Parts: sequence; structure tokens; C-alpha cells
Amino acid sequence: MSEFARLKPGEPVPPLLVDTVGGPCWRLCDQKPKNFVLVLFYRGLHCPFCMHQLKELEAKYEDFRRRGVRVLAVSADTRERAERTAVEWGIEELTLCYGLTIDQAKAWGLYLSRGRGMSSRGLEEPEFFVEPAMFLVRPNGTLFGGEVQTMPFARPHLDDVLFGIDYILTNGVAPRGEHDGRPAVAPTAAAAE
Repeated sequence: MSEFARLKPGEPVPPLLVDTVGGPCWRLCDQKPKNFVLVLFYRGLHCPFCMHQLKELEAKYEDFRRRGVRVLAVSADTRERAERTAVEWGIEELTLCYGLTIDQAKAWGLYLSRGRGMSSRGLEEPEFFVEPAMFLVRPNGTLFGGEVQTMPFARPHLDDVLFGIDYILTNGVAPRGEHDGRPAVAPTAAAAE
């Protein structure tokens, strides 16, 4: 049995308390968005795929805000690496968080990787880091949906995510993936009366 969590739509997500670049600690339970919090977990400063994704997220930050979505990006990087990320990648609007622990990553069901020396960006990989994931969390702290990956590439396109949020909000879509695999129980005649 895996020691990692498997988050289920409609159920509460784990607590999340992380430090932010240039700001105070960030707590998920303190967030009161109109519609969702988008929690994006990224690998860190060493990852060129993360750089592309976070730059795109920064460029679309206002698009998410207009839809009532608070957005943040979280890594297991140190403060120094997260500060470099903000400067080198031009992150100004996006809340950039760092210091995610292994226990927090496991609670969110994230995949972990060990550092293997120099990355393709010519930077030393940290001792451990998380593989990418993205979660939409409702204002009440329950999971609407998410995607967890084992590899750095083939991430969701942010325009697709924005389209999905529009569709959810316009059509009142309920979360999917909540079925536990057990057969449905037919109501008895007594219960139907």
C-alpha cells in the first residue's frame, strides 16, 4: 500500500502552509476566492519546463483573477532558489511559494524525485523535489479536480484550464472522479415509499 495520499474530488484537501517570496506565510485555509484556488506544484528553479509554465501562468494571471481564481505556485525549493526563480523568470504577480516538505508532498499525493546532479539548465538539482501537479480547490477547501504527474513534460495547457473553468462556472458542472468503484446500491422498496 502506498504511503502517498490519493485526493478525492468533493473531499477536503490537506492543509497547506508555505512561505512566499516577498511576503508572509501562505495558508490555504485563509484563502477566500470567489470560485477556486489553483494550486500548482512545480519542480523548481532547475527545471526548464517549469520556467516555461510559470512564465505563461504569470502572463495569464489576470485571466485567472477575472474568473475568481486565486493562483499560486509551490515548490520544495529553498528561499534563495525561489527568490532567484522570481527574479530570473520575471514572476511579479503570481504568488510564489517555497519550502514544501516531503510530508506535505505525500499528503497531496505528489510524486517525489531525487536530485541527479546538473539539470539541462546547468543548475544543480536539489536533494529532492516534487513532480508537477495542479489542483482546483473550492472556497470551502474541497477538491474540485486535479492532475498529478510523474514527469516534467506534457503539462495541462493553461488555455485549456481557463476554458474548463469557464465551462464549470457557466454550466454548473459537478466534480468528476469521485466514484470509489463499489457498485451502486439500488433503493429498497421500503426506502422508496
